[in-house]
Amino acid sequence: MLREELIFVGTCDIAGQVRGKGFPARELAARKKQGVGWTHSNLMQTAFGPILDTPFGTGGDLMVVPDMSAEVCVDFADGSAVEHFFLGDIRNTDGSPWECCPREFLRRAIAALDAASGLHLIAAFEQEFVYTGVEDRPGHAYSLGAWRRQGGFGESVIAALREAGLKPDSFLPEYGPRQYELTIAPQPALKAADQAVIARELTRATAFRLGHRAIFSPMPTADGVGNGVHIHFSLHDAGGAAVTYDAKGPLGLSEVAAQFCAGVLHHLPAVTAITAPSPVSYLRLTPNRWAPTAIDIVKQDRGAALRVCPVFAGTTPKKIAKAFNLEFRVSDGSASPYMALGALIFAGADGIARKLTLPKYTGEAPPLPHSLGEALDGMEKSAAIKEWFGPTFLDAYLRHKRSELAHVAALEPPELCARYAEVY
Repeated sequence: MLREELIFVGTCDIAGQVRGKGFPARELAARKKQGVGWTHSNLMQTAFGPILDTPFGTGGDLMVVPDMSAEVCVDFADGSAVEHFFLGDIRNTDGSPWECCPREFLRRAIAALDAASGLHLIAAFEQEFVYTGVEDRPGHAYSLGAWRRQGGFGESVIAALREAGLKPDSFLPEYGPRQYELTIAPQPALKAADQAVIARELTRATAFRLGHRAIFSPMPTADGVGNGVHIHFSLHDAGGAAVTYDAKGPLGLSEVAAQFCAGVLHHLPAVTAITAPSPVSYLRLTPNRWAPTAIDIVKQDRGAALRVCPVFAGTTPKKIAKAFNLEFRVSDGSASPYMALGALIFAGADGIARKLTLPKYTGEAPPLPHSLGEALDGMEKSAAIKEWFGPTFLDAYLRHKRSELAHVAALEPPELCARYAEVY
């Protein structure tokens, strides 16, 4: 059959969905600057599709402009169409950044960290998902059997990622039923977020070509374990040297890293609305699900909000410093990687700017928000978040999430989880 190659350009929006438009590949040269037409209220599409509330109405025009450094072109060699897409920025028609662009939000956060400290952040995303192409067998967490039953799926995912220019770090069966985890090697913040989006989409693309799905929903079933997105990060100076580690510091943290973490913990009650932005996110953030429930930082504890990771076989102080990193665990697949990482960096930069110290709790650490509504209320009250977002973006974000929350308010947990498993 006669075919002509098409290219898609889009961005991962505040619903955590990659949305955009396609065009004939032969038009790419012209699209590099003008992109594809977009409109303000497209940002307000919920995870389920409909726009339930919008401050923008039906007016206005924007562009989604492809970033030439964020191209994916993967031929699965199975007769299907080439997976060819660009990630890009939402811009005004004059080419300037739109204030509500999620990718621009992350760029502003990167600039805030640089202004506060002269440092930059390196990140790696661990993403958990359920693969429907295997049967659920009890007792097979992390097992060779679960590894074997996924067949060639994992190899195809890794090959697709490698073809797209990513560096896969690991692929493994996880703790939950039919659950797997994929990790990409560390990269500078914007590239790390781009690659998190690409990894998620290529995993879905591989599953689709095998007649199955990869489900990144925070809670595919109400009685399950849940899928998290764990963001590993470390701080580096302008010369690239790692500056996160200090053997004499609290929990092995340097002074600046401790300030960064103190900022994250200080803002976490509000930041959770960005990193865990769906109603089902809060079914995961409950006891006995290997997920955080408190605002804490703990050394080598997978139940912590911030986990200080171990260093394996570090033979010299320099090698230890290079490998030393932290893990932010209050995030999941309903969040845009740009928004989640941007919020983390903004919070940490504020901690550095204000020279905050790590909290010393008497008794138990304070709990994370128990619901999306509680987190959104905290977000709305935060003066810092108002500054990070700006009034237009903050209003849009709050209206988007509250309209989604109202849309599913009557659903019981099993039906709620089923609805979100359909879209993530």
